[in-house]
Order: sequence, then C-alpha cells, then structure tokens
Amino acid sequence: MALIPASLRTRLVVGVFSFIAMWGFALSITRYSIPEEMEEGSFVANLATDLGLDVRSLEERKAKLDVIHSKNYLDINKDTGELVIREKIDRESICMTKTTSCFLKMDVILSSPVRIFNIELEIMDINDNAPVFRRKTMHLDISEATLPGERFSLTNAVDADVGANSIKTYYLSESKYFSIDIQTGSDGSKYVDLVLSGNLDREEHAVHDLILTAVDGGVPPRSGTASIIINVLDINDNAPIFSQPVYAVNVSENSAAGTVVMTLNATDLDEGTNAQLVYSHTLYTSEKTQELFSLDPNSGEIKVKGVIDYEESQSFEMHIQAQDRGTNPLSGHCKVTVFVTDLNDNYPEVTIKSLKSSLTEDVAVGTLIAVVSVSDRDSGANGEVELSLNRQETLPFLLNKSSEGYFEMLVSKPLDREVISKYDIILRVTDKGVPPLSENETITLEILDINDNAPTFSQSFYTIHVMENNPPGALLTSLSAFDPDLNENQYLVYFIMEKEIINTSMSMLFSINPENGDLYALKTFDYERERDFLFHIEARDSGVPPLSTNCTVHIIILDQNDNTPVIVSPWRAQGSVVEEVIPRSTDKGHLVAKVIAIDADSEQNARVTYQLLQISDSTLFSLDQYNGEIRTTRMFSYRDPRQQRLVIVAKDNGQPSLSATVTIKISTVEHAMAFSETTELPLDYDMFTDLNLYLVIGLGAVSFLLLITILVIIVLKCQKPKPKAIKIPPANRNSVISRNSVISQRSSTIADSTLISSDAYWYSLFLAETRKGKVVVRQPIIPKGAGYFVSSIPRSIGPSETTDSRASTLEYSK
Repeated sequence: MALIPASLRTRLVVGVFSFIAMWGFALSITRYSIPEEMEEGSFVANLATDLGLDVRSLEERKAKLDVIHSKNYLDINKDTGELVIREKIDRESICMTKTTSCFLKMDVILSSPVRIFNIELEIMDINDNAPVFRRKTMHLDISEATLPGERFSLTNAVDADVGANSIKTYYLSESKYFSIDIQTGSDGSKYVDLVLSGNLDREEHAVHDLILTAVDGGVPPRSGTASIIINVLDINDNAPIFSQPVYAVNVSENSAAGTVVMTLNATDLDEGTNAQLVYSHTLYTSEKTQELFSLDPNSGEIKVKGVIDYEESQSFEMHIQAQDRGTNPLSGHCKVTVFVTDLNDNYPEVTIKSLKSSLTEDVAVGTLIAVVSVSDRDSGANGEVELSLNRQETLPFLLNKSSEGYFEMLVSKPLDREVISKYDIILRVTDKGVPPLSENETITLEILDINDNAPTFSQSFYTIHVMENNPPGALLTSLSAFDPDLNENQYLVYFIMEKEIINTSMSMLFSINPENGDLYALKTFDYERERDFLFHIEARDSGVPPLSTNCTVHIIILDQNDNTPVIVSPWRAQGSVVEEVIPRSTDKGHLVAKVIAIDADSEQNARVTYQLLQISDSTLFSLDQYNGEIRTTRMFSYRDPRQQRLVIVAKDNGQPSLSATVTIKISTVEHAMAFSETTELPLDYDMFTDLNLYLVIGLGAVSFLLLITILVIIVLKCQKPKPKAIKIPPANRNSVISRNSVISQRSSTIADSTLISSDAYWYSLFLAETRKGKVVVRQPIIPKGAGYFVSSIPRSIGPSETTDSRASTLEYSK
C-alpha cells in the first residue's frame, strides 16, 4: 500500500465501492410470464415502473436489452418504458427438451452510471401443435390362421407440446376384428398396441383398412391420424368347387380333331398356389372315352381327340376332378355327359345305267338317253334325295321319275349339232339333311352330224372386173362357200352352171377349180366385142343326199386403150393427101374443112382431140381441138401462096395415148370449081326440110325401141332368165358411106351432127351445106372392123357420155 500513489489509491477505492454497489443491484431478478406465439408489439410489462426508473432517464442513460444465449425477441419502448414483443416466440424452438418450464433470460443495462437489471421471462406453452405419427401408413401382414388376442405393436404419435397439451389418448376406427390397448410409459408417454379380437377369413375379407387417431389434452384438443393396412395372409382352407356338379353338352359326330367340346370352370377361394388348379380324369372315366376326348390339365378345356361316330355310341361320361396345388391339396369333382348329335354324314349316290354316249342330231324328241338310279344310306330326311340337271344352262333334256329311286333321262327338244356338238350333262343328287349333302355325276353326250345344212356363199352376187386383153388362164377371183356340217357333209365341190352365149358354152370361157373355187379366164377378152358375162356357180357338198347352193357372177370387161383413132372425114385413100379448094376471096372465119376421127374404145380412151402438127402459114388457119374445124383466121392476100399444106393429128385421151394423122392440101382459086370426085345432089329447101323430119322420126323410133329393149332386159334380168346372145347382122357391120368433098362459098355454113349408136356397132354421119338453096349430102366409108362410137365434141362442152345396157351379154365376131 505504501508503494501505491495517493491518487491511485483514491481511484481504486472508488472503483471497488462502485462494483460492490452494481453487484448488489444485479442480484435482484425480475420475472415475467407470457404465453408463446404473442403478436408483434404486444405489451409484456412496464420496465420503468417495475425497476423504479424515470422514463426520461431511459433515453438519457442509453438503456438497452441484452438477451442471453438466445435471439432478441423483446424490445424496450424508451418513450413509455414498456417491454414489448419484437418477434413471435415459439416455445418449442427455444426449449427443445420436453420440460414443463421454459425461461428466456435477458439483462437491462443502463449507463451513466452503469446499472444492470436481470430479467427472466417464462414462456408458457399453448396447444399450438397437433399430434403427428412418424409413419402415416403402417402395413401389417397377419395370417388368417392367427388366434384372437394376438397383439401387434404400432408406431406412436408425437406432440411438441408439453403437459396437458401433449398426447392424451388414441382412438381406432370401428372394426369387429381389431382393437387397441393404450399403455403409459414412465415419462408419461402414451403407447398403443393393436389387438386381434376376432377370427380372420381371407376369403371373406382379405384387406382391412383402419384409422388410428391420436388426441392431445389441449383446449381445444388437437389430433393426428395414421392409416393401418392389414393384409390377411392365405392358408389352404378352401377346396375347389365346380360351377355345377353335372354338365351335359352336345357334340356333333365327325367333329374334327381339336374341336372344343366345353371348358370346365372350377374355382378356389384361396390365392396363390392354393388357388392353382389341376384338372384330371378320375378312375371312373373309361379308357375309350379318354381316347376320344382330351382334357387340358391347366385350363380344363375338353377337346375332340378321336373320331366320334353316332352309329357306334350316342353318349359318353367323364368324371373330372380339380385339385389345388396347396401343401395339403384339396380337390373338387364333377361329371360331364357328352351327347353325340347325329349328322347327315353319308353322301347320296347316283348310278348311270343304259347310257347312250352319242346321238344323231335328227333324233326324235322323247328318245331315251340313260336310266339313272339314286340312293342314300342315311335315314329319315337325311335319306330323302332329289335328282336334278345342271341349272346353269338350258339343256334339251329332262328327267322322268319311272319308279322309286329310278329316273329316265329323255330328249326334250330338237338337237342341232351345229349349235352345240357336245353336252356335258351334270346330274346333281341332293338329300334333305341339314345341311344337305350332294353328289354330281357328269355324262358326256356327243351329237353326231347329218347333212342338214346346204353350203352358203358369203354373198349371193359377185361383181368381178376384168381388164381386156387379159392372158388366158388368168385368175379372176376365188369364190368360197361355207358348210357348217362335218366330214364328207362339209367337203364342197364347185361347178359353173352351163350356159350358152352365141353358141359358146360358159365352160369354154371360164374355168373354176372344183376344190377351192378359184375362177379362171380361158380366153383373152376384147372390150369392143364382149362387155360383160352373167352366169351362176354352184357349190355342192358330198353328203347323202348332197345339198347345194349357187351364186351369180357378173364379169365386167374393162376397157384398155388398145384402138388407135380412125379419121373418117375428110376421107382419103391410105397414104394419100386430102385436097380442098376454096376461093381466095374467103372471109375470116370461113370453114375450110372438118376433121372427124372415131375411136373404138370407150369413155376417156375414146375422147379425141385435134392438133396442128404442121402448117405452112400459122397465121392463116386455125384448128378447133375439140370439133376438128379448120377455119381461116384472116383473108388471103396477094402474097399468100396459092397452095397451103396442113398436117393434123387426132389423139385420144388414153394412157398411153394413140393418134392418127391426115394431110390436107388447100388450094385457092379465084372462083369455085367442081371436081369429079364430089357428087352434088341438088335439093330444094322443101326436100331439106323433109329430110330433117325423116331423120328426127328415125332417131326417135330408134331411141324408143332402145328404151323398150332396156326395160325388157331389166325385167328379164330380175327374173334371172337364160340370156340369149344377140347376133349382129353382117350387113350392118360393113356399111359403106360414099366419100364426097364439099366446096363452099364465103357465105355458106356447115351444119355438124353426130349420131351415136346405142348398140355401138354402126354409126351415121351427115354433113349438110347450103349453097344457093341447095343441100349437098355426102357419106364417107367406114373402115372394116368392130362397131365404133362416133363422137364430135363441141368446144363448149366436155366429152359426151355413152350408156349401154349391161343386162345381157353381147358377143359377135369381128
């Protein structure tokens, strides 16, 4: 003490006394009690009043609250001196242990001078927690053989609250098989056991669902629940049971192997292997039955294994047991009676007797073809049979029942081999069973041919065109006929039906191959002599008696350009020159001469045109190419020579064309002169008029006779008469017309006229010229040969058309 300074000693003494004073104040403890879960700002106590402090000093002395070992849940309101709740207080989070008391310790510290106040705040428990089971669902497996009184421990519930708010009791949902037993532990905890109070039956109630409820002692009380699922374990305490002790089932005879007869249905109330069943025959089932029927040991399905015949056995009995697979297996029994249903399993039979395999097509209606017998081994409706023919086509046959089980097959309609040559007759016999059975028998009937069909040509009238100058033996056409018969009745022979034309037989003109109908020409035909032929060809078969038919053949000869035009006017001797004399004073356009040529051909081959081949002075004369008129194109002058020479060619229109030429020498004189070679016949104008009248009357009569002839020939042709040859008088073929030359004056005119014969073997040409009231007529001589068409074609028209009758064949020799 002596070493310590005085000032220091003074401070030490003051400090010691101050600490002793503060320690005295801290030893006094203030306690408060509040319930947990109070709201924020709730009033706890007035600290200023309880501690004897001035409210204003709290702020001045910087009062603060220090919570020991905990979170600061409280606060001091320095304005009022109140202790208030700063944050909700959960007792269970502060006091983890299950104790009845729970305190929150804190200090109120003031400075200037320092002063500490100890405060203990007791947190009182409220019932804010419900009981909770640690397992919400509890599973128990209990055998149905367990005896009543057996106990099973259950998981307890827990409650965070303490005291009266903790778990008070348990409750179990209603059950006649289970109850609970509540036990209290040394710490006051409640425990519960599940007690079996009745006998379990899994087949009656396999699963039990129970609800365990825990209730605390709070006000109001809170509770928690848990689910208890109890599975009742099976024991083999039930034998298999069939749905009925006796089964009756029908099965058809001849059922195919594998056909299901029935499926047995036995049930076992147990489960697992105790409910798995095995089906088997007992010793009461005969071996024969086991050979015919199979039994599936797992499914109980009974199937047909052998052949079931109603005629051998009408019913079968099977004794079946169903046994489970338990440790101590149990079994059930039943009887199955199988009744066999009779089927229509025998097909009817048909037998053919007295069969005719072939018939001629002319057989009479009602002819017997076959006798048919039918039978069926079944009885009753299954043995009644019906016989019928094929319904798919209409057959000319019928069935007539002669006696029981016998039928006659007869011809019901006329037969025609050409329509159907063979019949496949299907006899169908059907019984009246359900379903009906049928059997077919086929009869093949061949129809034999007779010669009942005449040959037929493809057409009744043939028109054949043949070009003239054909080579002898040329094939004209092939005619064929058809005969639907067979064999010799079908073999045809062709003939030309004999006919004479101008004492000539048709067989000398044409030939036909008797085997194939090829028609040949035996001679060369000339269109200018023969225009057509009409005859008949016959086709005859080789049947007995033979049948035949014929057709008409019309041979038309076609023209060839094989005749050269012949110049008939002006006429001249062979190789001589024609001389013409005209006055020099002839005017322009004066007709000097007219060239006329004829062609024995027809149509285009006979169409003749004229051309100047040579001319001395082309400016003096002109030639009309169609009518052959030679005219002056101008008047003669003193410079023109007195003689002119013209060469004129007459050409036909054939391919290739043929031609003839004539040379005309024209002499000019001062006055007209007469030549001895020209014969003049002076005629008065009255005679000219009479001549024209006679010509008109003659032409009209000839035309009328020609028209009548054509009509008669058409009528005869329609009636197909034997045509007669028309002979041509020789005198008409060689008519001679005298040659004259005509000398005309300037004012004279020439009238041209052409007369065409209808029969094409004669012609007449008239040239008339008027001179001083007189008419001079001259007729040139026609060369020997066939008849010609004489044609003079005017400039203004085309070639004239010639018609000739084709109704009959004309033939004459050149």
